Amino acid sequence: MLTRFTRAYAQLARLPEPRKREVRIRDLMLRIAALETRVPVSIEGPNLIVRADEDQLEQLVINLVKNAADASLETGGAVGVEWRRTHDAAVICVADEGRGVSGTANLFVPFFTTKPDGSGIGLFLSRQIAEAHGGTLTLENRKDGRGAIATLRLDLA
Repeated sequence: MLTRFTRAYAQLARLPEPRKREVRIRDLMLRIAALETRVPVSIEGPNLIVRADEDQLEQLVINLVKNAADASLETGGAVGVEWRRTHDAAVICVADEGRGVSGTANLFVPFFTTKPDGSGIGLFLSRQIAEAHGGTLTLENRKDGRGAIATLRLDLA
């Protein structure tokens, strides 16, 4: 337990500044979807390029897809990743078909976890990456069915 805490804390303490370059969202999502083999992961969105640190963005979305897959495993559901462009932002949504989130107050608090083997840094680190890119990350229950949806918004400026 202490080792996991120490490793997680060290990871949080050294998040480097994003080194932004052009990232093709479709290519990134294809790679990430292929990594998750426990549940079906669908992807859908237009050809879209954002300026971001590809490694950090990949880590953020991998974490969201992994969390969504964990939730969907409990109910036999799937994961859907969609992205779109608004007039000033790229919006990436990761939706699961799990039970949804029962309380959102502590979701982004470091070391808070609802998983028996969780470290409690995944969502916190993901939000830190989003904010380092000038973006936002939210997690809420879906309004169109069971499960939760994580929404990442990155400015296109």
